[in-house]
Amino acid sequence: MASEVEITLPREKRGVERNDPRLIVIYAPPKMGKTTLMSTLPNNLILDLEEGAGFVESMSMTIIGWEKPKELPEVRAARLEKGHYYMTEVGASIMKAGRPYDFITVDTATKLEEFALPLANARYKATPIGKDYDGNDVRELPRGAGYLYLRLAFEDCIERIRKLANTVILIGHLRDSVIEKAGKEVNAKDLDLTGKIKQTTCATADAVGYLHRGLDNELLINFKGSDEILCGSRCPHLKGVEVKIADYNKEDNCLENVDWSLIFPDKFNKKID
Repeated sequence: MASEVEITLPREKRGVERNDPRLIVIYAPPKMGKTTLMSTLPNNLILDLEEGAGFVESMSMTIIGWEKPKELPEVRAARLEKGHYYMTEVGASIMKAGRPYDFITVDTATKLEEFALPLANARYKATPIGKDYDGNDVRELPRGAGYLYLRLAFEDCIERIRKLANTVILIGHLRDSVIEKAGKEVNAKDLDLTGKIKQTTCATADAVGYLHRGLDNELLINFKGSDEILCGSRCPHLKGVEVKIADYNKEDNCLENVDWSLIFPDKFNKKID
């Protein structure tokens, strides 16, 4: 019988060890400047899943899928010449380089869900009930049975990406929906992910923010949760607040006065009261 581990039980509260979110979700309407904003974050590698980062000056890589398939040498050479990569080969290179990035941004989480679909299919086919399945979209299984496998595959993708940097940022699209409140229908802002994938992703994240423009065209990230807007934070400095992250210069079509220390005070040495 193994000897018992001697554990020192705590007798007092432990001090705060971290302020910065480790996993943060930021979602916004189209053309709000999500990728442009991410390009201003120092030492941030943008994993561009939708080939949108090429329109801004950024440190980015174009990701065209999750797992690298078997391919002919000439096909692989042509793909690499275009700068198109699979997530598994990029992840391996990042780990081999010693995790050199402070931040990894996934642009977008919505597209990552599509990338997880082949993994979900393989996961289902590996089960006794799915061994004879010859389809390629588990979402079509009766009674929604396939969504479990898609959620598990997506969660696995997120966990593997989280190993690549101390902080991971998931960029998401906005999904407008209608909810009933006090007997009336009202518009709600929601993250464009499927059902329980959205729920588990937001529950895992340390902060979920809604990016939008203010009355003076400033760029704001709302962390104040409500029935109408999906957002919130377990980080005290972001809980229940709306942060002005940048000014938008409409004339020059650029961002100014970007202040990431409001989101990541530990990294940028800003004191938290």
